[in-house]
Amino acid sequence: MPGTPPLRKMRSLGPMDNQEHPDSGASGRRRSRWIAAAVALVLAPAVAAPPSAWTVAVMAALALAVAMLAWPAGRLDRAAGGIAVLSPVADAAYFGPPGLVLLWFPVEAAALLVLLYRVVRHVPPPRAAVAGALTGAAFLALPLRFTLHAPQTGLKESVFVVALALFPAAAATGVGLYLRSLDNRRARAVALARREQRLEVARDLHDFVAHEVTGIVLEAQAGQLEADGSGPEEHRALLLRIEQAGLRALDSMDQTVQALREADGRKWDEPPPTRLYGLADLPELVGRFSSMAASEVDLSLEDDIAGTLAREAEDTAYRVVLEALTNIRRHAPQAARVEVFAGRTADRAVEIAVADDAGPSAPAPTRHGGGTGLAGLAERVSALGGTLEAGPHEKGWRVRCVLPAPAMR
Repeated sequence: MPGTPPLRKMRSLGPMDNQEHPDSGASGRRRSRWIAAAVALVLAPAVAAPPSAWTVAVMAALALAVAMLAWPAGRLDRAAGGIAVLSPVADAAYFGPPGLVLLWFPVEAAALLVLLYRVVRHVPPPRAAVAGALTGAAFLALPLRFTLHAPQTGLKESVFVVALALFPAAAATGVGLYLRSLDNRRARAVALARREQRLEVARDLHDFVAHEVTGIVLEAQAGQLEADGSGPEEHRALLLRIEQAGLRALDSMDQTVQALREADGRKWDEPPPTRLYGLADLPELVGRFSSMAASEVDLSLEDDIAGTLAREAEDTAYRVVLEALTNIRRHAPQAARVEVFAGRTADRAVEIAVADDAGPSAPAPTRHGGGTGLAGLAERVSALGGTLEAGPHEKGWRVRCVLPAPAMR
């Protein structure tokens, strides 16, 4: 309506966290080539060395490869812990001359320091404490590789070299902790900015959008009073459906505003609560659409399909159907028949499809216009490992979503 302030647009704030993410695509391939070259370079001197040297050479190459790989935070502690356990085992298994291991000592020491830094910075506590302690202990024990195999070395010398190793270990830990605190500070700032944006949107929804929807409901109610006892029955039924749709919109808006405002009472890194729908809610959704559209809707819901997906995946599937039906109402009101399908594919994935028979008469841009609903849903589906396709078919327009088995409970 004229004079109504527009709803504020939320700025996109990318994810800010202290977790590492694996490389993908060209970046991952480049990293793999660098790792392969580094491992080959580390192992090359062992070709001309005695067979006993392969024990420490392979250990150094393995530690270097693990340190160079891009690990997700959920696996980095396990990788570092594995190297921390294998390193002293390799020391105990080596029986060659102490001087020979000088070739690989710097490589393994540097790899352990890098792993220690990455664990301290990126792995969530308390796993970071355990993996960090193991990696630090492995680094401190590394100089004993010389003292244990040198008969002339006494206890005093062994304690001295371990004490010297404390300094680089402490430096790696300190750098990791400092950068972790910076990561947490940035993540907190982003989370607080998002919270403020949510509250701004909640205020706009309450002050402006809810006001206009309430006006629509009141107009529909007034129209029913005017038409009571006179006028065609279908007009009164239409006004009643408008009133019911407006009341449902107000109810949904109240829930959204409440969820957005509840973020103030939650931790800064805790997402606000939202209502989740599922495949079991599809009959009600289709029924509402049928009551307000001239199209005949055929819902095919496979037995026992509801509840087979994780909650977030089920909610995404429901929203795909909701967006598809909304687009049909807006862009293809001439559709006589709409088919909604939810079932399993041959590989046990869940397929959601919505198709109409409106024909190809409407130009393609009008079928896409009006917002970014499908684009946003495509991102959600992709995050769950699925696919979302929207385009013309032989009779009209079809939206198809496939959520794979990994998204299941």
